[in-house]
Amino acid sequence: MAEAVVSIVVGTLADFIIQEAKHFCRVRDQVELAQTELQMMQGFLKDADKRQQDDETVRIWVAKVRDAAYDMEDAIEIFSFKVSSKTRRLACILIKGKGVHKIVAEIEKITTRISSLRLSLQTYNIREIRESRDGATSSYQRQQQLRRTYSHIIERDVVGLQDNIKELVTHLVNDENCHKVVSIWGMGGLGKTTLAKQVYYQSEVRRHFSCFAWVCISHRFQVREVWEGILIKLISATNEQREEIGRMREDEIAKKLYLILQERTCLVVLDDIWSIETWDSLKAGFPHEKTMSKILLTTRNKAVALHADRKGFLHQPRPLNDSESWQLFEIIAIFGREETNPEIHSKMKELGKKMLLHCAGLPLAISALAGLLARKDTIDEWNAVHKNVFAYIRRGKGHEQEYAGASWVLALSYDDLPYHLKPCFLYLGHFPEDFEIPVKLLTQLWMAEGLISLGQQGQSFIGSLEDIGYSYLSELVERCVVQIGERGSIRKIKTCRIHDLMRDLCLLKTEEENFLQIVNFSHKKEAMYPSASSTVSISKVRRLAIHLDDKADRLVPPRDERNGHLRSLLYFTPRNWMPRNQRLVQSVFKVFKLLRVLRFENMCTEVELPSDIGNMVHLRFLSLRRCHIKRLPLSMGNLKSMQTLDLRFRQLDIVPNVLWKMEQLRHLYLPLYYRASGKLRLDTLHYLQTLLHVDNSHLNDITELTNLKKLAVQVSSPLKNLEKVLTSTSSTLERIRSLYVHNVVGIHSYAEVSQIVSKCHNIYKLDLNGPTVELPKDLQGYPNLTKLWLCRCFLKENQMSVLEKLPNLRNLYLQSGTFEDNVKTLVCSKGGFLHLEFLSLSYMDEIDGWTVEEGAMPSLCQLHISRCRGLTTFPDGLRYNSSLKKLSITRMPRTFYSKLQEGGEDFYKIQHVPSLVFGEACD
Repeated sequence: MAEAVVSIVVGTLADFIIQEAKHFCRVRDQVELAQTELQMMQGFLKDADKRQQDDETVRIWVAKVRDAAYDMEDAIEIFSFKVSSKTRRLACILIKGKGVHKIVAEIEKITTRISSLRLSLQTYNIREIRESRDGATSSYQRQQQLRRTYSHIIERDVVGLQDNIKELVTHLVNDENCHKVVSIWGMGGLGKTTLAKQVYYQSEVRRHFSCFAWVCISHRFQVREVWEGILIKLISATNEQREEIGRMREDEIAKKLYLILQERTCLVVLDDIWSIETWDSLKAGFPHEKTMSKILLTTRNKAVALHADRKGFLHQPRPLNDSESWQLFEIIAIFGREETNPEIHSKMKELGKKMLLHCAGLPLAISALAGLLARKDTIDEWNAVHKNVFAYIRRGKGHEQEYAGASWVLALSYDDLPYHLKPCFLYLGHFPEDFEIPVKLLTQLWMAEGLISLGQQGQSFIGSLEDIGYSYLSELVERCVVQIGERGSIRKIKTCRIHDLMRDLCLLKTEEENFLQIVNFSHKKEAMYPSASSTVSISKVRRLAIHLDDKADRLVPPRDERNGHLRSLLYFTPRNWMPRNQRLVQSVFKVFKLLRVLRFENMCTEVELPSDIGNMVHLRFLSLRRCHIKRLPLSMGNLKSMQTLDLRFRQLDIVPNVLWKMEQLRHLYLPLYYRASGKLRLDTLHYLQTLLHVDNSHLNDITELTNLKKLAVQVSSPLKNLEKVLTSTSSTLERIRSLYVHNVVGIHSYAEVSQIVSKCHNIYKLDLNGPTVELPKDLQGYPNLTKLWLCRCFLKENQMSVLEKLPNLRNLYLQSGTFEDNVKTLVCSKGGFLHLEFLSLSYMDEIDGWTVEEGAMPSLCQLHISRCRGLTTFPDGLRYNSSLKKLSITRMPRTFYSKLQEGGEDFYKIQHVPSLVFGEACD
């Protein structure tokens, strides 16, 4: 890890030399000397990082190098801050004298420390390791191989589970038994959650229960949030219902949940309950008698399972036997190798089986070991891992109670990570337990922290920083240290998560490396990780993650209120969080001058941003999403290092014309509604890839945005010269991959929508909101279009035939007003929608008929129908659709429901569908 820290600091020094030091020659010379010393140190740190676990003196030496690198970074960035806080001319006058002498002396002193540490290398017998540049790009180049691995995820998840699944399903669907709670218990890493998921999606379970909810119970759970989450899922709540639930008292939510569970046949999964106290705090929402609903819970504690229901069914999954262990290992680590070299495959098989003996049949340990070996192609590499196994088992002694058989292999998986991936993995520690992490957010944070660099790539690399970030994540997934959450319409990973045992390891390593401090604030207490008694130097913590509940009365621990070293501050708050004091919020923007990352979201109280925000000149990532902010200060134009700026709040009175100064900006998310103070210049933002909610009057500037990939346009007024503008921007629009057009003007500007879309031939995703009338005639020729949203477009009747001929459409969302009022019947023709996998119809009250011809939508897997109250009959043609796996219906008339229930007149149309989910009916 120290090597990664030094690499980041070297990058900081390089940026300083280019951007600032050219005005201060003495400073530049000293910084270049420091940069050289650190670069000479990097190769040796790779060896030292490997040896510090077994050698205390090496560990201390590594810590000294890390601290010296951080001190160098502090000195440089404080100097940059002082320069940037004055005008360039004034800075040159004021700082050239004593200021320059002071910074030169400080850098020289730190450089001497680094040089002394480098000269002491021989004392510790540390050798230089040179890593090929190809190591950093290998994950980017192996995407094809990743697809091979991903195709076996379903097989991987069910290895050794068939008997367990069958037994649990039997107890859940048997209404005659008295088991209201079915528990899966056992040690960490045994596969309890995986087993619960397999049961949750079994066709027999989906047919038996009408409503479903899955919630993860973290250590910091809040009773109200858990009950709310379950209730919202069980009734498939609309936005109005969510708001209504949000206004309820806690006891009212518990009562409503209790009644829903009594009235319906529901399955609720409570994943990872740790204590009896946790169950007792939640049980008021769950009826124990006069109900057909069931609770499926997972826990490491058998006492919790017994306490939840004395008459309940307890299931302890057994570890995988030798045959099953090998099957799981082979799928991940060896699949496909026998075709390339049978001799190597045979030797790998021999070594793999020896190492598997130490995994104790735990799926997590087996997956982690196999993921580690999947990227090693030579017998020498496999032998090296085999030799390390025993050393890691010895280190794991004393942790058996906590981690059982998984500790040694998790530690080995971390230590085997390439140097560029270790800080990326540790960064996951910021996020709360069971948090579904958006991949775009994660890569933006990695970029802002300097964890991703084009300089690490080979000369042949032609991708972007975002491409590198995605490849880093893909490699972490392939190594089985990160899990896939959700995939998008083009199969890319959309969200990810981390197993709780892997997160424990992550937090342990963040403490060892002084990488991150986590603070949990609640109205009851303050909890800190690492603890205040830890040997970690809290005053030098550079990253802070603060988890707040809705009653927290402070934003920063007292010891960190003046922390001048802080580079990253991430807040995780409840929705609609209301700070007690506006001055507390403003202080965050005034105190932490060296921040690179600030995530401050969900504030529902109106807050005025102080002009001091303009002093945060190193800020690269700022998210104020879902905050209540009326105006942005002009001083934000000083934030010239900004890469990601997220202003997605509902409305902003004024956006000052200063964004053009942020020339490093890559992702700009504007509010849905805003006013600009004059013309909003954007033409200087040459690195911009994401631009959301820009007004159509600013389309002229898009010509210069040659890296733009995602665009959301607000058509707020007619443009007389639109065709000319679009022609001049055509080369940029051809590069767009995701397009959203919102027609605010109305029917008079529908032609503009079509004109904009017609220039974006290579889009993967298209979202149209507002009058469109007719889709572009050449839309059927768009080769990459896979995802389409339509809302209030008022399309003509013949446009359905255009939609069903889109060649690669996989996901289609039709919402209120998709078609004009006189269109009463939807018709899906035979041979139409050949590749459609997901279809959603919602809020389409104007539709009273739906015809699906036999042979239409042959690839449809999921169908969702909600709030189409004019629809009285389910289409007969779907009974021929054998690909349909899940049907979800919510907020439909009771007569529609009754026809589809078992015994109803339309049940024969859906009886072949494995998963049926019926939400709350509407009158």
